Amino acid sequence: MKLGLTLGKFAPLHRGHQAMIERAIAQCDRLIVLIYDCPELDVPPLDVRARWIRNLYPEVEVVLAWDGPTEKGLEPRITQMHDAYLRRIFEGRQITHFFSSEPYGQHVSLALRAIDCRIDPERNQIPISGTAIRSAIYENRHYMDPLVYCDFITKIVFLGAPSTGKTTIARTLAEHFHTEWMPEYGREYWENHQVDRRLTPEQLVEIAIGHREREIIRLREADRFLFVDTDATTTLHFAREYHGTALPELERLADQTGDRYDLFFLCDTDIPYEDTWDRSGQVHRLRMQRRIESDLIARKIPYAVLQGPLEQRIQSVVSHLKIHGRV
Repeated sequence: MKLGLTLGKFAPLHRGHQAMIERAIAQCDRLIVLIYDCPELDVPPLDVRARWIRNLYPEVEVVLAWDGPTEKGLEPRITQMHDAYLRRIFEGRQITHFFSSEPYGQHVSLALRAIDCRIDPERNQIPISGTAIRSAIYENRHYMDPLVYCDFITKIVFLGAPSTGKTTIARTLAEHFHTEWMPEYGREYWENHQVDRRLTPEQLVEIAIGHREREIIRLREADRFLFVDTDATTTLHFAREYHGTALPELERLADQTGDRYDLFFLCDTDIPYEDTWDRSGQVHRLRMQRRIESDLIARKIPYAVLQGPLEQRIQSVVSHLKIHGRV
């Protein structure tokens, strides 16, 4: 059996890495990808980088080198340290082919008694490196699979009852940071499909799915941040408000929101209520606000409340971004 191995930090995984992995898959019966930890770099952690490869190449065996050597270079002391680590990790397994695009391919192949397979060492086919991508993530996003690039975007969601300023602050912050924002898809859908100001439970599921699909498209073009107007829990609250219950699929989508976004902001009701034709009144706004805040607490999702005029709310969001090291 041809058992292939490739390794690296994949910080981040890019098209050059993928070309090498795909070549290795084509040439071997099985492939192992060893990923080194690199806490010194400003990249997603090791388990996230492993998830990229597992999702894109489910047939590949991924090994996490949490305790792998961190020194780099071709000095004998360093190469012997790396070789010894690899022999220990793969003791009892015969690696037949070692794939790389680096000079270390020679000493690793000799140490493992494997065939030295170099893939595009001059970077002629895909002229990019992890260092170049890290220096300009947005400009080099096309060298990454969308699955990878999206993990470099901070996803910020604004929640709150109707007429609490969610749309205004999401749009304004996107303009401020020169990035994308995701409008509330439910509002557009409601305007096009409502009958007597109501939607069916099935249509509410369509809203949650459609919002997510559009959000993914915006993520691929976002720069550092994506500001999102509402999430699936908002649609869930409308389902419960008007139907007393929600379909299981909508419940499932709502349950995923805690892991989907990085920062949650609750827009307060301390601004004047705009009584437009598509809204149900001030009493309904207050009731929905209580639902939304209670739900955040029940889900144990950390959130910050935005109060005051727009400028004050914007400064509050920017301050939170600084606290979390996002700006």
